[in-house]
Amino acid sequence: MSLEAGDKAPDFSLIADNGKPFKLSSKAKSKVMLVFFPGDGMPICKKQFLDYKAEADAFKKQGVEIIGISGNDIKTTKTFKKDHDLPFVMLCDEKGEVAEQYNAFGWFGVKRAVYLLDKNLEILYRHIEPVSIYARTSEELHAVIERKS
Repeated sequence: MSLEAGDKAPDFSLIADNGKPFKLSSKAKSKVMLVFFPGDGMPICKKQFLDYKAEADAFKKQGVEIIGISGNDIKTTKTFKKDHDLPFVMLCDEKGEVAEQYNAFGWFGVKRAVYLLDKNLEILYRHIEPVSIYARTSEELHAVIERKS
């Protein structure tokens, strides 16, 4: 089943970079941007998250919390977050089960995808990259957030 704007996003629980469980429904206090990405440390992933980091304050002003989700293990995720001083919650989806629920899982694992959810977990926007060498820029995402506010 394909998720579309207007649908209720599947709730989930994954391990966060701090080693604790993170349940989406209990953490979503405002808008949430779920950012699925293939792997910690891949050059495009690094570029993508450094772009988002540079705009972290602007995302907060728009009332959006960014949450990164990769198929890596907790150790790799912690290292990625620490090495780049990322101010976001980073989640581990090692089995790709959550990515699969969000249509962000393919032959090679987790795909690059972005979902903007409201605090009630309604999908306001979704974009799944057809090829993982591309990523939505912070500029594109700010425009989407403005249109969906």
